[in-house]
Amino acid sequence: MAQLPISREKALEILKSYNPEEFDMVHYLESEAVMREVAKLLGEDEDYFGMLGLLHDIDWTMTKSDVSTHLTKAPEILKRLGFEDDFIETILSHGYGFEELPHLKDKERTKKVEYALASSETITGLVYAYALMRGKKVSDMEAKGLKKKFKDKAFAAGCRRDVISEIEKTGLTLDQLFEAAIRGVTGIKEEIDLS
Repeated sequence: MAQLPISREKALEILKSYNPEEFDMVHYLESEAVMREVAKLLGEDEDYFGMLGLLHDIDWTMTKSDVSTHLTKAPEILKRLGFEDDFIETILSHGYGFEELPHLKDKERTKKVEYALASSETITGLVYAYALMRGKKVSDMEAKGLKKKFKDKAFAAGCRRDVISEIEKTGLTLDQLFEAAIRGVTGIKEEIDLS
């Protein structure tokens, strides 16, 4: 994996300078934490995977009023920060196949790192919703409970189960992802107001 052009501190500073809503910031931090855990399981670079998770929605604050433009500003921002094309392409890949993003809807993920990012950032919604249901408690959450919620299509209905399942294309199982996601989010629980 390539060297990262900026530090995590700088990345956080940049994200905060765009004034994301607290809920968005929680999602970025959770995505980073889950990606770091997935990197460990895959024997990949934790800092690189973590940075992908942290910055995957870097242009969201600027584009969410018109979702169809999401991930159109990200390449320019990331290039300016010194990120290489591979990193930028991986960031864009989490939007592949979405009808809401016309510029990306006909593309498909093909690389392990792309599947990892898409499934990791998507499962954060499920973990967070389940934690809220449990009185904001994540630290004693179990993978089997999360799996039940995953199977219950009515729970966190907007959460794309098909994308979460793409973790299997990395060689990991869904259960491994559930455990990694709980570990990752538990590790940052104070930062995101969970217990």
